[in-house]
Order: sequence, then C-alpha cells, then structure tokens
Amino acid sequence: MTRFQRFPVAPTGLVLFWRAAAIAVAGVIVACALALSGRNPFELAGLVIHSTVGSRFGLEDLALFMTPLVLTGAAVTLTRCIGLWNIGGEGQFYLGAVGAAGVGLYVSGPPILILPLMAVAAMVCGALWILVPALARAWINVNEIITTLLLNFVAGFLVYWLATGPWRDRVTGALVSTGRLPVAIPEMWGAVHYGFPVSLLVVCALAGLLRRTVWGYEVRISGANPGAARYAGIPMRWRIIVVMLISGALAALAGMFEVAGTVHRMQGGMANNFGYLGIVVAVLARGSCMAVIPAALLVAFILDAGIVLQTQQLAATTVLAITGLVLLLIAIADELAHYRPVGGIGQGKASA
Repeated sequence: MTRFQRFPVAPTGLVLFWRAAAIAVAGVIVACALALSGRNPFELAGLVIHSTVGSRFGLEDLALFMTPLVLTGAAVTLTRCIGLWNIGGEGQFYLGAVGAAGVGLYVSGPPILILPLMAVAAMVCGALWILVPALARAWINVNEIITTLLLNFVAGFLVYWLATGPWRDRVTGALVSTGRLPVAIPEMWGAVHYGFPVSLLVVCALAGLLRRTVWGYEVRISGANPGAARYAGIPMRWRIIVVMLISGALAALAGMFEVAGTVHRMQGGMANNFGYLGIVVAVLARGSCMAVIPAALLVAFILDAGIVLQTQQLAATTVLAITGLVLLLIAIADELAHYRPVGGIGQGKASA
C-alpha cells in the first residue's frame, strides 16, 4: 500500500506542475459556473486572452500592473527572509506617493534631477513610515503584523487629506486629486514607462544582495534559525531594522512609479490594493526574490482579466470570487507539492 509523506522542501518542478493543475481546475470550475449562468465560457476565455496577452494594449496593461506588484512583492519577500511580515505595503506605497508628489509639485528643475529626487524622497518617506514598527519589533518584540497593518489606514487618510486640502487640484477641480505633476517618467513602449525595467532590475539586485553577500547570508540565517544566528553573534536587532527599512523603501518606490509614471498625480485610493496584493505575490514567490517576477505577472494577469470580465457585465464581486478561487487552489497546490509517495507499508515490513 502506497503512503505519502510530507517533505519540508518541495522541488521547483513539482510546485510548477501542481500550480498548473490548480489553474486548470480553477478554469474548469469557473467555466462550469459561467455556463450555468447562461454565459459562453469559451467566448469569454477568448476575449480575456485577446485583451490581455493577445494585443499590445493588453500587454501594456500587464506591464503597468506588474511594476508596483514587483516592488511590493519584493518588499514582503525581503521581510519573509528574516522571518517577519510587512503587511504595511499599502501605507508605504501611499507615503512614497506623498514624498514623490511633494517634490514633483513644489521643487523646480529639469526632469533628469527631479525624478531621482522624487525617488529618493519616496523611499525616505516609506522607510520612515515603517521605522516605528521596525524599532518596536526589534527592541520590545511588538508584533509587526499589527503595527504595519494599522498604519495603512493612517496613510490612506493622510493622502485623502492632502488631495482634498492643501494639495488639491485648483486648476481642473478634480476630486480627491492633486494637480498634474509637471514631470513624468519617460515612456519606453506605448504607455509603459521606464519604471517597469527599473523595478525588474531592483528585484534582481535584491536577489543578488541576498544570495551573494555576507549581509544577505546573515539575513537568511536570522530568518531560518534565530537561535543559531544569535549564537554566531549576528546583530539580530539591527538586521531586523535594516531589512524593514529597505522593505518600506521598496514599497514606497512603487508609489513613486505610480505617481510619476502611470497616474501623473496623487489621488485618493490610487494604491488599488497593490500593497496587499504584494503579500499574495510574496506567498506565490515562496521566499525567492527572482520568483517575485513571474508571481507578479500571474497576479497582474488576474487583475487584467478581471477588468476585461467586468466590461462584459460580470459583477466586481464575481471577479473577486474568481480571483480568490484561483489563489486558494494555488495555495492548496503548493501544499500538495510537499507530499511524495514513499515505500508501501508491506514493503517496509518485508525489508525489516
């Protein structure tokens, strides 16, 4: 009789196989549900494929969705390397938008100087926003999940206050919005701006930093075995603080790219849950910075497909349910990938 045993590490090939199976099962379930509701699932599937990866407009949308998802996913993945959770990507995204918009609106100069200054201001704001949770976690062991999560709401209200108060658009009168920024990240392909390749380079550099430096080794050891890290003399508190500050800066850089490259102004609600979706990206990446890129692509495809389905009069709640189903089945698939058949019970007795 064959029995299954759970192994702590799942081979990459097995993970990909189970994820592909999960997506196929989700597709069958969604197709059956749509057919029962009187929709033609094949026509909708064809429309989704054509509107996402089958047209230039769809590919541009995928790249624009991927840009913030790659950075917020990397922000969460970095903290996971040291055994922490940064749930505050949404708030750090907003603070990055605030820092970038403040420089863009009130500092004059050529774009070649203003854009890097906006990026620096955004990352500093994001790092400062996560500083208190980082210090609280490192020195008095306060749960970073709670502190980073609660600051998301404060950041959201701060953006709404600025966009409707001192920074409101006094030219067009747009609601909950600042004026259009006088500088913008240059476009490289249609609506896709240079923030897209920069975000990919940032993630690649982060992967190299974690894998090929002493600091990265110490971060990974601190996350894998805190007791051994303390015994080896690794300064755990400072590693926690630095990792969380870099994580906040990455999520804030996503806010800068969204302000200066996509929206061109700061608006209330502009985060579009990119901070929370970064958690999903990090979970799908399974602790690998390089895996953040395909994981972000998958989430971007799901978001883009959801928009297409809404144009076909599918309710937003239906699209949300489909998204949840896909992610749930992928999570189950990731767990199944850890199980492999081992020798049968009878065979084990015979060998004994």
